[in-house]
Amino acid sequence: MVDKGREPLKMKRAIGLVGGVALVSGTMIGSGIFMSPQFVLSYVGSPGASLVIWAVAGVVAMLAALSYVELGTIIPESGGEFIYILRIYGSCPAFFAAVTFILVVKPFSAAAMGISIAEYAMAPVYPGCQPPQLAVKCTAAVAILIVATVNILNVRLAVRVQVVFLVAKVVALTVIVIGGLVEIIQGNNVIVENFKVENSFKGTHYSASGLGMAFFQGLWAYGGWYNLNCVTEELKKPEVNLPRALLIAISLVTGLYLLVNVSYLTVMTPNELMSSSAVAVTWGFTAWFFYGITLSGLIYLKIKKPELPRPYSVPIVLPILVLLVAIFLVLAPIIDDPQIEYLYVALFILSGAIIYVPFIHFKLCPGLLTKVTVFLQLFLEVAPADKNL
Repeated sequence: MVDKGREPLKMKRAIGLVGGVALVSGTMIGSGIFMSPQFVLSYVGSPGASLVIWAVAGVVAMLAALSYVELGTIIPESGGEFIYILRIYGSCPAFFAAVTFILVVKPFSAAAMGISIAEYAMAPVYPGCQPPQLAVKCTAAVAILIVATVNILNVRLAVRVQVVFLVAKVVALTVIVIGGLVEIIQGNNVIVENFKVENSFKGTHYSASGLGMAFFQGLWAYGGWYNLNCVTEELKKPEVNLPRALLIAISLVTGLYLLVNVSYLTVMTPNELMSSSAVAVTWGFTAWFFYGITLSGLIYLKIKKPELPRPYSVPIVLPILVLLVAIFLVLAPIIDDPQIEYLYVALFILSGAIIYVPFIHFKLCPGLLTKVTVFLQLFLEVAPADKNL
């Protein structure tokens, strides 16, 4: 018997403006800023071009975030790219997006951040030598489990933890910037010589592949601008707080990153460098493929459905520009310098058809997916929120 007095299951709106800023900027200020600068410099070949890449990547991230704000106000549901692609293009492309983000983009990003945390956490325990990989991996796994547990247990607790760590990250980056500026004032000729007009762009590499890979690294470090759209239904007054939180967070992070890249000159271990490069390539290629599809959906809505209510709107030129950047990021490295890794990623994305075509499109064994879904809901103690699907 159905309980008519039962209230519909809905997500609690527990994230305010401060929590939204912390969620975006706290995610953006992560392991990428400590890993990516060396790669950006190596791909473009000069300090001046490196700073240009960081500045342009920051602008691209901001334009993409602003475009996502409009999507978030038109489709005020949590889920990010998956829900936008589902509502605009239907279940087939949404399925491939969900599989790719769940199995590739998100795990790779979490693994990279966990390993980065573990490397720095284990460094004092093993002074003067590289910590054992088993210890690093176990520490990374523990860190990921702790973060996941906090986010599962309580939204308010997760937001408070995010705010605390955001403050700690900003303080750490500020110390790095101040330390770098002190070194410059005290006569650090290396930085001064690198940024002389005649030297700053000396040796720049202008290949499409090199620029694309440098952008991958920069945009990976800026990754996180899209996170607030994943929790739209948990945000208080999203039509006001969503754009404000993104603007504040991205402005803060972009300014800090540009300052850090001028003053923060360190050399990482070969293992960290290799893992960072692999993660950035995989993340960049797959993520920006689906970001491009999502932004094309916004362009479609602006042209075909201008009557939809949208408390916040951006000029159509912004998503068009970011879409062109996404196309460049996906195609340029393949055309200019094709590598087998891109083929592997493309094949993995397409492999979702093995499940989608027989079980979803042709509805083979319809009860199987229902049983799996029910089992997972009972095992994980979760249930879908009541909404008009």
